[in-house]
Amino acid sequence: MRDTPPRWAQALQRMMDWRLGVVPVPIAVILSLVLWYFVAGDKVTMGLPMMIGVTVLLSFLCAQVGQSIPGLRTVGGAVILATFLPSVLVYYHILPPDMVSVVSRFTKQSDYLFLYIAAVIVGSVFAMDRTILIRGFVRIFAPLAVGTVAAVIVGTAVGTALGLGAGHALFYVVLPVMAGGVGDGAAPLSIGYASVLHQNFGSQFALILPAVMIGSLFAILLAGGLNWLGKRRPALSGGGRLQPGAADDEFLRRDEPPPHLDVMSIASGLITAVTLYLVGEMAFQLWKLPAPVVMLVVAVAMKLGWAVTRRLQLGADAVFQMFAKVGTYPLLFMVGVAWTPWQSLLSALAPANLVTIAATVVTLVGVGFWVGLKVNLYPIEAAIVNATHAGQGGTGGVAILTAAERMELMPFAQIAIRIGGAIVVTLALLAFTRFG
Repeated sequence: MRDTPPRWAQALQRMMDWRLGVVPVPIAVILSLVLWYFVAGDKVTMGLPMMIGVTVLLSFLCAQVGQSIPGLRTVGGAVILATFLPSVLVYYHILPPDMVSVVSRFTKQSDYLFLYIAAVIVGSVFAMDRTILIRGFVRIFAPLAVGTVAAVIVGTAVGTALGLGAGHALFYVVLPVMAGGVGDGAAPLSIGYASVLHQNFGSQFALILPAVMIGSLFAILLAGGLNWLGKRRPALSGGGRLQPGAADDEFLRRDEPPPHLDVMSIASGLITAVTLYLVGEMAFQLWKLPAPVVMLVVAVAMKLGWAVTRRLQLGADAVFQMFAKVGTYPLLFMVGVAWTPWQSLLSALAPANLVTIAATVVTLVGVGFWVGLKVNLYPIEAAIVNATHAGQGGTGGVAILTAAERMELMPFAQIAIRIGGAIVVTLALLAFTRFG
């Protein structure tokens, strides 16, 4: 005879099925009270359980607010608020200073971002069809290159017409948008500019950083809009696949329970991702090569070299799904607290700057859409990859692909962010040395 729970237990079980993101609502209430105790007693620590509790609860709360606002939710409101609302809360001292300090230190010291990117890159590469993978990498350079050149021309022309001056518009607005983020873009540009002008790094960094951050925000909005367009015009979208005519198994069928997937397979996928991350880190230490790019190259080589078994493919994909669905919003929350100064965003709100940045990003994405059609790529996917070129580095890429609901494009986004950003920085510094 089946043991039927009493009515109060049935009501409790229904409540446990209500969720704030991944957190059951009753657990969220308990977690809130527990965290309030630690915050009130200045006992917030960098311990992993504490950081999981803080970032998961607050990040999904921010995301839920963004998801509940009509209009905004259509263009990635959950991602936007999960990233920028924490920055607002820090700026206006709404978040307790001790919590902000601990979360900032954890974000900068834990390398969670790199573990996240490793899991997403390895899982998405291993899940792709070999032939489609190599064709995609070759073809994605066309919309990326043409879009970048067009964005430089249009953005500089718009900035000049609005009175910023051609030099300022090019070197301090347009090129920083596509330079690869803060650490790999704004920082080296600031160092190079400061050296040429015989000024300090801080003054140059303060001029460059706002364009990077506002550009990433526009890219998130456009990615959300492209996702909306793809749902209404399915012929323009591959749903995460880059090329038309791909095999049905280009990506794993995730609507069916995968066969032979066990805990050991998932663990194998995770340790493989960690190993490739460490290979990339070693390459950076030895030869100063970008770790994510090295990691991506090794993952592709393993896939093309038949080194990825079905069990490893399934395990890596399960790890990818877990990080993409559970780990994204906590990561964006940490970025908002630690690396997104709200005052820098406010300083870039002059109309001329905003219009110039918008023109740059719209041109980059729009041309990517058009060229994608010409080279037999799904135009929405090509445009989304181009949008990541205007993202705030790796974290911007995560936010953009999350808003687009296409985390499978992370390998191609890394090409846009890392290689595209490095080329932009190199050419910008060469040009600034000559004309700046």
